[in-house]
Amino acid sequence: MDTSDIALADRARRLAADGDRRILGIAGPPGAGKSTMAARIVDELGGLAVLVPMDGFHLAGAELERLGRSGRKGAPDTFDASGYAALLARLRNPREPGPVYAPAFDRALEEPVAGSVCVPREIPLVVTEGNYLLLDEGPWAAVRGLLDEVWFVDADPRERVSGLVERHVRFGKSRAHAERWVAGSDERNARLIERYRDRADLVVRRQ
Repeated sequence: MDTSDIALADRARRLAADGDRRILGIAGPPGAGKSTMAARIVDELGGLAVLVPMDGFHLAGAELERLGRSGRKGAPDTFDASGYAALLARLRNPREPGPVYAPAFDRALEEPVAGSVCVPREIPLVVTEGNYLLLDEGPWAAVRGLLDEVWFVDADPRERVSGLVERHVRFGKSRAHAERWVAGSDERNARLIERYRDRADLVVRRQ
């Protein structure tokens, strides 16, 4: 980890040392590096932290088809936001016997997978990352109040878009399809997410 990563890990470690269960959110637009940052923080904290991704609450492909939302996969209404908020509430509840099981998202399958992440009761810090942690619209509005601290990851737009295209290609899209998807769906979502960055406790500028 470089110096800035170490400072972030130290900040997360202080949250973990508070005694009660704490939840750290890492937000930002698609391709900003949220997942990488969250994984590094959890690795640095060793057995003190568990990563619970928001992406586990993607609606399944069949349900998106039924709702006519497949072409907007990744937009706020293509997630089970109420289910995500309910999980965060369980994770915060000191009377929850545990362990709590959370879903994850399999990028190879492009589907959520239930019961993928185990959060034992004794783990003091949950790190959760995703696009919409700071939104105050609809069922997403409940999320911010369930997080003890939220960091917003800011990245150079050109590098972010380029990395997103490469990620889509890596997971099976043609380059032309990937470029259209990023320019349309991903960037519409990025503009929405950017509107809420001021609700974060910390803005982290990715180098």
